[in-house]
Amino acid sequence: MSGDLYSIGSAGLRSYRSQISTISQNISNSGSENYTRRNTPVQESFAAGSTQVLYRSFANFAGSEAAGVYRVSDPLLDAKVRDTGAKLANSNTHLRWMTDIETALKDDKTGVGSSIGNFYGMMDQLAANPTSQPLRNTALYQLEQVTDAFKASSSSLNDMFTSTKASADSDATLVNDSLKQLQEINRGLLNSQDGTENKAMLEDSRDALLNTLSAKLNVSIEFGAKGNATVSYGGAVLADSTSNATVAVTQAGNGALGLAVNGTAVTAPTGGSMGATVAAATTTRARLDELDALAVSFANNINSWHAAGQTDAGAPGADLISGTSAATLAVTTSNPADLAVATSDGRTNGNLLDLSALRPTHGTEKSWDALISKQGNAVKSAKLDQASAAGLDEAARVERDKLSGVDLDREAADLLRVQQAYQASAKIIQVAKDLIDTMLNI
Repeated sequence: MSGDLYSIGSAGLRSYRSQISTISQNISNSGSENYTRRNTPVQESFAAGSTQVLYRSFANFAGSEAAGVYRVSDPLLDAKVRDTGAKLANSNTHLRWMTDIETALKDDKTGVGSSIGNFYGMMDQLAANPTSQPLRNTALYQLEQVTDAFKASSSSLNDMFTSTKASADSDATLVNDSLKQLQEINRGLLNSQDGTENKAMLEDSRDALLNTLSAKLNVSIEFGAKGNATVSYGGAVLADSTSNATVAVTQAGNGALGLAVNGTAVTAPTGGSMGATVAAATTTRARLDELDALAVSFANNINSWHAAGQTDAGAPGADLISGTSAATLAVTTSNPADLAVATSDGRTNGNLLDLSALRPTHGTEKSWDALISKQGNAVKSAKLDQASAAGLDEAARVERDKLSGVDLDREAADLLRVQQAYQASAKIIQVAKDLIDTMLNI
């Protein structure tokens, strides 16, 4: 009997020592990123034996034993966090690019809208004194400010193509590194033993990589029996336990971004930060096309107006602006005498007065305001989406962390409980010793 008590007591000491070690590990990793709380279940331990000469197997209760080290997690909660994390990464990146595009349009004191307004205002001043050479020089200067503003906005938008490509390339590099690491972890999981700290660490690393991949692009994930993960995108396997693919970003001549897997073009991503970057490149092209159309419209309107007037020498007005896009607009003259401010009916400021009347019909300023308003609304919408995504992601993480996160209060309570169980096991051994001493002293 005392021998059984010794076995039960010593088994309890070993079991609860393992639990104390696991709890201590949880406490030491409190706040560590990508760490999932561990648990060491304690179960009944049985010892095989026989009291017969002819062996007949049976089991005797032999106390308790630690069943191993396991992560406390829920696959559904983990998948939900990956999903909300991907949407948050997408919305964060989308907001960043929409804000950058708004900044690139340069709707400030030196921007297109203000410069056009200053030009028309200067022409109104010139209409009051059409023979003033200083005012004519200033009018040409203001026109140059307009073309410079178009060029500046065009240059900034074109720089966006470089920025989006660089950002997508950076994401692709991180994806490729993660895929390579995931393949190695998958191999480790296939060779790992259940209930070991090594497997728990591999699963933590696996989940961290899956979170990274999901945050970059809309991948599909499937798990094997050993916890190994197969990641696919667009029908192509990106990583499993035997191989990993290489993704690369492509850029068309119009700035549009695409994706290739092992050199083969696939559907461009729509999720994660890469999906937002691809969409940003498309939006940038749309804004640049609108800017170019606005620039050409302004040039055509000014040139048509100028052609209807006469210079001081009686010649018809030549084109004041050349160029076929915002980037190529340029004022064609710096000579104030080339300005056709008069009309054929003898009015020395007639064409300038006509410009003032034509200003509302040109529509350039309204079109610019509409362009800025459109992008401003895109930024507002992106902010709302980002705030919503952040709230959903936070809620998902809180829900998961209630189960998988390390709560120091809970760990302290568990530690106290296990320490008491450990002391009780030690007490069993003490009782067994006292029984033997008593029996020997009879």
